[in-house]
Amino acid sequence: MTREAGTASERTGRVAALFVYPVKGLSPQRVETLPVEPGRGIDGDRVFALARPEGRYVKGQRQPLPKGQFFMLARDARLADLGTHFDARSNRLTVAVRGHEVLSADVSTEDGERAVTAFFGRVLDCDPALPPVLARERDRRFTDVSVVSDSMMNAVSIINLASVRDLERRVGAPVDPLRFRANIYVEGLPAWCERELTGEDLGIGTLRLRGVLATKRCAATEVNPETAERDLAVPRLLHGEYGHVEMGWYAEVTGGNGPVSLGDRVECGVVSAPS
Repeated sequence: MTREAGTASERTGRVAALFVYPVKGLSPQRVETLPVEPGRGIDGDRVFALARPEGRYVKGQRQPLPKGQFFMLARDARLADLGTHFDARSNRLTVAVRGHEVLSADVSTEDGERAVTAFFGRVLDCDPALPPVLARERDRRFTDVSVVSDSMMNAVSIINLASVRDLERRVGAPVDPLRFRANIYVEGLPAWCERELTGEDLGIGTLRLRGVLATKRCAATEVNPETAERDLAVPRLLHGEYGHVEMGWYAEVTGGNGPVSLGDRVECGVVSAPS
């Protein structure tokens, strides 16, 4: 594989976009700031999930479960056809289809929760008697890597936009960065420099983080976030072009104070905490 990692002094960039995903597998929500602090995940990220009714999740469960226990894009591409938004202040989840609101429910109430699970049961062709279960647990996040450790459950996911563009160039087709469902999208870094950042420190704004794990990509990235169609075999293309199925990386917050904001400076290989 050809790397364009650059020197340490060249490995600086800026935050180009920020997202949270309140419900696992559902719409990203673009934000201008991400409240982040050491030892905690991103506020509002993957705090809900739609558990499979025949699965192992039960209310009150603290043990993390693999992503296959939940409805998600890797197996349920039709979820990408829904526009969803969660308002944490009102606890209200809204769902739109082609711009038309079809559901608005307060998930803090039993009636609202039933409305949500019944709606998604219809969308996902569940037995009406066995709708999805709205999973939520205090201080737990339904991230793909929650099964690795509690600290990884709270890790921040990052995408280097130059690497996405390099993949586009190689395969000769547009690759929407939102296929990768990251929290932080970074502009200005050399393509694929993240392949050398596991175990390395980085600064984002006033935060200090450490790269802990490259993100291996699954069938969820095959789903076009605009059309909900499986139209690009991203894992196969990554392996064919680069010999791996990685895009982006996870980082743990180790110091400093949030939030992360649009335009914040990103410095890879920092030695001291950002000022």
